Amino acid sequence: MQEAGKVYLVGAGPGDPELITVKGAKLLQLADVIVYDRLVNMELLRYAKPGTELIFCGKSPERHTMPQEEINRVLVFHAQQGKTVVRLKGGDPSIFGRVGEEAAYCAKHGISFEIVPGITSGVAAPAYAGIPLTHRDLSSSVAIVTGHKRVDGEGDPVRWDQLATSVQTLVIYMGVGNLPFIREQLLAHGRPSDTPVALVRWGTLAKQETLVGTLDNIVEQVQKAKFKSPAIIVVGEVVRLREQLAWFESKQTAGERTEQTEDGLPALKTVVV
Repeated sequence: MQEAGKVYLVGAGPGDPELITVKGAKLLQLADVIVYDRLVNMELLRYAKPGTELIFCGKSPERHTMPQEEINRVLVFHAQQGKTVVRLKGGDPSIFGRVGEEAAYCAKHGISFEIVPGITSGVAAPAYAGIPLTHRDLSSSVAIVTGHKRVDGEGDPVRWDQLATSVQTLVIYMGVGNLPFIREQLLAHGRPSDTPVALVRWGTLAKQETLVGTLDNIVEQVQKAKFKSPAIIVVGEVVRLREQLAWFESKQTAGERTEQTEDGLPALKTVVV
């Protein structure tokens, strides 16, 4: 009987390929199979050794190239063939990355696995926009929140009534399309209308964009600018620090941009493995 392989659930980081962990990069070099998401920077696939099987599993707000159940099966199938499998996820796999579901499926089928953390976009994108999530004078608490409900309607809803005033900094993932509702909920439950809000699109990449406003006007600003996902939303007084601390986009404006594609991702020649 063939000895089973192993599955590594690896965080790819927020976009900048230099922000992957050393351990994550080493595992990509060892992998026999890499199963990767849409938001993974393709530059990272350069770590793959010749002959590595690359499997794109998609996932976007509009459609999924591969359903989650199929991804689970793919991971286990290849591990059962004795292969080293890397499941490469944008950001950190434990922050809205469904790592719990994939790890549980591996455990259920007797497949050994490891979870390798990555830098999540909810921390990295604001940092690159000059917005630290905590500050001794402005914020001693942070909440990471999903900005939309599950498609199947299951799961507990976000308790905006509790979050509105109990946490100083809110970091909202996948919330651009639901921003009018989020704004309405925060205002209805006591968050001041002049609370600063920032949206950071394509954080840490060459085409990073940041839009700043307040709860009172942010929805109109997003509509006017036609600001689209993928973007992180930050709500709180720490957004004001951007005026002084914005560094990355200033560097880009000064002529340090890298060549990029229409998606905002760094341009990449064909990866041959």
